[in-house]
Amino acid sequence: MGKGDAVEAAAAPATLAYRSVMEEYGYEVGKVIGNGSYGTVYEAYYTKQKVMVAVKIISKKKASEDYLNKFLPREIQVMKVLRHKYLINFYQAIETTSRVYIILELAQGGDVLEWIQRYGACSEPLAGKWFSQMALGIAYLHSKGIVHRLTPSLSAAGRDLKLENLLLDKRENVKISDFGFAKMVPPNQPARSSSSYRQMNCFSHLSQTYCGSFAYACPEILLGLPYNPFLSDTWSMGVILYTLVVARLPFDDTNLKKLLKETQKEVSFPQNNAISQECKNLVLHMLCQAAKRATILDILKDPWVLKFQPEQPTNEIRLLEAMCQPTTSSTSNRQQSLGNTT
Repeated sequence: MGKGDAVEAAAAPATLAYRSVMEEYGYEVGKVIGNGSYGTVYEAYYTKQKVMVAVKIISKKKASEDYLNKFLPREIQVMKVLRHKYLINFYQAIETTSRVYIILELAQGGDVLEWIQRYGACSEPLAGKWFSQMALGIAYLHSKGIVHRLTPSLSAAGRDLKLENLLLDKRENVKISDFGFAKMVPPNQPARSSSSYRQMNCFSHLSQTYCGSFAYACPEILLGLPYNPFLSDTWSMGVILYTLVVARLPFDDTNLKKLLKETQKEVSFPQNNAISQECKNLVLHMLCQAAKRATILDILKDPWVLKFQPEQPTNEIRLLEAMCQPTTSSTSNRQQSLGNTT
């Protein structure tokens, strides 16, 4: 028996094992649709509901202890509370002695990166559709105090808000995926004083942990400074919008020194591209220093984004504005009531 046969023979029992587990729960596993550091994503048919789903199978042997004990439970915890039409929905998690199976909504249209690699730059209406859908999804996350891109371990590179994490359903609507390193930010955390950060109650939490693609990283991350993860998300959104309309990244990440210089300057657009000034203005409002950078609230209210929304994002704006209310009134009310009792 050759080396290849031995490998195949060793792999066969594992394949049979996960297929029998899945069949027990009513899932018929199909083709591989994605690969990650710790596991594989398969297409599957859920016989009980007669729908196609995605099954993320994580090998406990391949995954680090840190991932299994900290990040994976957090991913499942975060996904359980999320229900939004522009986010990939979580259905179920199954754990055995050797694997964890995460059942997710299947996005059958591939990802946005694949689309751009195949077709080139988006028309502005299509970019507007996808970007405004993403903005609503990110607004929903931020309103719950969840940031998408904050990633805590250098061993998990590439897990952040980027084009590969924007999936498409069969109607070419955006579905934000991959919450493996999303983080719930404590509400109303006191802001640390710094002129570099927007001192808004809802977006004032600073973080010092990062991992992801440097091409999507904001300048404060590249400089190794404490950064606002909400504003890190909106910087990434700026990179994504630029890439949608230009079909290339705004910054070259092959040289870190060069990248750092580029992110300190105003981003430039190719002269031959017919991109509207409104769209350019929005990109510039996202790809700027943190003190001036657009929050998700600013983005939702932007005229270019509103042009592509089928209806005004009133509910999302209300939730975010409520989240941003200062806590001084509640504190003074509490003090007043204490005063009345004495």
